[in-house]
Amino acid sequence: MSPASQTLAVSILVFDDMEALDLGGPYEVFTTATRMHQRAQPQATPAFSVQCVARTLQPVRARAGLRVLPDADFTHAAPAHVLIVPGGVVDRAAACPATLAWVAEAAQGAQITASVCTGAFILAAAGVLREGPVTTHWEDIADLRAQFPQLSVQENVRWVDQGRWVTSAGISAGIDMSLHLVSRLMGPALAQRTARQMDTPWHPAP
Repeated sequence: MSPASQTLAVSILVFDDMEALDLGGPYEVFTTATRMHQRAQPQATPAFSVQCVARTLQPVRARAGLRVLPDADFTHAAPAHVLIVPGGVVDRAAACPATLAWVAEAAQGAQITASVCTGAFILAAAGVLREGPVTTHWEDIADLRAQFPQLSVQENVRWVDQGRWVTSAGISAGIDMSLHLVSRLMGPALAQRTARQMDTPWHPAP
């Protein structure tokens, strides 16, 4: 895909008990990619804008206690080109009608919807993931297969790309997946510069 001529809006769902790095990894990738893009092309349109979206504007408490202030609630969030759903302890989020409704609506309008780790459970519960290959954290492979037998849950991969739907394995795999999405949307050169700036290896193959 050729680099975008407009700023691509990235929405990251945030909720209590999410895994901090499931949020922080993609957030860092897309914001760093934007800095690297502007450093190389100062007059260009910013590559990405990133917003954290929650059910309300109250602080969200991540699994390890990190507090996050959402940028927008479900009612006022801007439409997303890219929707990212992190994992963690997802039981309450995956059973919340308001969360599932917003995820389903946001995914319908998004160019790409992606999950990190157990975020795949939320996408499946929302009816976004209905079939085809997916992945999640290695520890949750069996549960995802049992709860959603229509999905073909893959093991020993960092991410699975179905086109509009992309899922990744646990925690740090969200960084790899996000670099993959930067490569898809803005080209591999920007993904490489982003990985270099973050001092993280980038493996183009999952």
